[in-house]
Amino acid sequence: MDKNGVTLAEAQTMQLTAPEIPVIEQAYSKLSSSITVEWAAVPGASGYLLTAQDGESSIETIVTNSPGTVTGLKAATLYKITIRSLNAGGRSLPSPSRKAKTVLAAPVLAAHSPSYDNIVVSWKAVHMAAGFFVSIMRSDGLGGMLKENTTNDSLTFSSLDPGTLYTIKVHAWDINGIPGDDFTYNQRTRPQAPADVQVVFDNGALEMTVSCMPSEGASSYTIAAFSGTSKLNCSTAFTSCSIPSLECGAEYSLSVVASNEAGSSKPTETLAFKTVPCAPESITIEEDEPGNLAVSWSDADLSDYYVVFVKSDDGLEVHCNTSHTLCHFQSDCGFTYFISVFAYNKAGQSPLGDIFNYTTAPCCPSDFNPVFVSSDTVQIVWSPVRGAEMYETKAADWPNELLCNDTATVCTLSALQCNTQYNITVYSFSEIRGSNTSCASKHVATAPCSPEIISVSKDALSVISVNWHANNDEATYMVTAKGEAGKWHCTSSGNSCAIHNLPCGFLFSISVVAITDVGHSLPSYSVPLETAPCCPADLAVTEVTQSVTNISWSVGTGAKTYLAILESYRGQARCYTLQNYCLLGCITCGTNYTVSVKAISETGLTSDCIYRGFSSSACCPSGVKLYRLGNSGIRIYWRTSEGSISYSTDLYGSKGNFTCTPNTNLTYCDITEIPCGDVYTVVVSPVTDHAGAKLAFCPKKIYSGNDLKCPAVNAKVERNVLQNT
Repeated sequence: MDKNGVTLAEAQTMQLTAPEIPVIEQAYSKLSSSITVEWAAVPGASGYLLTAQDGESSIETIVTNSPGTVTGLKAATLYKITIRSLNAGGRSLPSPSRKAKTVLAAPVLAAHSPSYDNIVVSWKAVHMAAGFFVSIMRSDGLGGMLKENTTNDSLTFSSLDPGTLYTIKVHAWDINGIPGDDFTYNQRTRPQAPADVQVVFDNGALEMTVSCMPSEGASSYTIAAFSGTSKLNCSTAFTSCSIPSLECGAEYSLSVVASNEAGSSKPTETLAFKTVPCAPESITIEEDEPGNLAVSWSDADLSDYYVVFVKSDDGLEVHCNTSHTLCHFQSDCGFTYFISVFAYNKAGQSPLGDIFNYTTAPCCPSDFNPVFVSSDTVQIVWSPVRGAEMYETKAADWPNELLCNDTATVCTLSALQCNTQYNITVYSFSEIRGSNTSCASKHVATAPCSPEIISVSKDALSVISVNWHANNDEATYMVTAKGEAGKWHCTSSGNSCAIHNLPCGFLFSISVVAITDVGHSLPSYSVPLETAPCCPADLAVTEVTQSVTNISWSVGTGAKTYLAILESYRGQARCYTLQNYCLLGCITCGTNYTVSVKAISETGLTSDCIYRGFSSSACCPSGVKLYRLGNSGIRIYWRTSEGSISYSTDLYGSKGNFTCTPNTNLTYCDITEIPCGDVYTVVVSPVTDHAGAKLAFCPKKIYSGNDLKCPAVNAKVERNVLQNT
């Protein structure tokens, strides 16, 4: 309002009065920490304030309507309860109080299952409790409920189901019989011991797998195996479990326990079993004889029988099953065998022990054949054999021995004795096993020894005899004469032999070879032999003059020089020459001669060659004179000291040739009707054969034809003129 009393502005407000005082109808406690209050609703109240006082403390709680509960109280305690109504205008005065006591606190429960069919329940004492009520039933709702009232602080429930979860409830009551708070506890009974325990043994890993039927309520299983002081166990949530690292050759006691949160069951009845035996030890392998392996070992605990496996390096495997500690196997040479021994019992096979290997001696070469390279050297070749790394070849003759070591399959033995029996053996060798000493020998005889020529002699012109030193047993000897002309042979089982029909004029090399069934010896040292030179095949004697003769001949094979000889009762003419002809002087006409030629080789060997006789021609006439016979003829006259010999007279001129052959025993010859006025050569010579051959070397006379009177010409006779040609 202003000063004039005029209303300038106005405002209006609403104010609510506090609600009426509520009246508590009842107050009671169902839980030890709270009291519930019931009242009639107060008009206009939007809420209510509950107050609980125990004389020392006060606890307030605002609620919206009846009933309302005050919480946070002490158990078994008497409280004074008041209530106020509330709205926006404020709160009412407190209602008349009412007393209420909280119920007893719940017992603190503990439970455990000492066995699979009972549970023991225990709790601590509760203040002001006069007794306790306990109930138990399966948590799954199956079956009935067990109830018990007691004034004790523990209780045992029996005949329960094993491995089952039970719900347990307990509360105390006071002297007025009012029950206190409930306490709920879940407890499971222990499982029963597992049934139908089965054991499966893995002998290869020395491991066993234990299985059983499931136990109701079991959450885990524990398997324990005892052997002496050794204990092995296995825990699992399943009904099977494997226990590794078992000892071989041991006896174990086995039990199984099922467990859950309540504890463990009783162990199953003890199950005894044996593990597989340990692998046999002290294994020895011996080759007591070639082709047989003996495998032995020491006895293994808990074993019933043994199996030995033998595998060769070519993949073939054999085995031996025995209750003893020894097995025999066939073996081949040159193989490596891998040997393992197992022991067996009902549990199975022992673990794999050491694998032994045994290499047999290498095989013996059997296809070797000695081949002689020479009389003192033999080459031996064979095929490779299994297992051999090296070969040793031995050639023995008492008391000597030759050895050859090589990795190759060939061996050459030299410096052998000729004509000797050797035992040759090829041994195979390996570094692991050494030498195979059982290889068979072969008897081999060497070739015969080379003969030694003692002498070579000439028994005849074309026959030689050879003698040698026979130094072999049952040998045949072949003698060979070899040269440019070819080869000639002779054979003998003794120590001498003759070769026939050797050609003349050649140089030969004589050698001897010994021959046996084994082979040929080396030839002996050669001895040279030269046959006498050949006689010339053709010889010709030609008179050059009355006292000189030419002898010629063909070349004789092997001849270097020649000695030609003409020999008669009157003497001998000789000529020594390198040529194949010779002039011999001092020859007497009309004489029979023996003709021979000596063919001489370069080394002085001589062949005496005698030919048919040679007769020199008749002597040329002496005292040849010419006489004129009339105007156209001449007479030729001569002297001769020999008997009846025919002579021929020849005139040679430019106007013609004229011949006159008188009868035998005449010493002249007449030639008529010759041309005049010419110069003639006159020759008187003996006739040498029936064909009228004449000597060409008799002296010639010159006769002038002018001594003959020609017609109408005065001729002057001159004396005869003799002129030697």
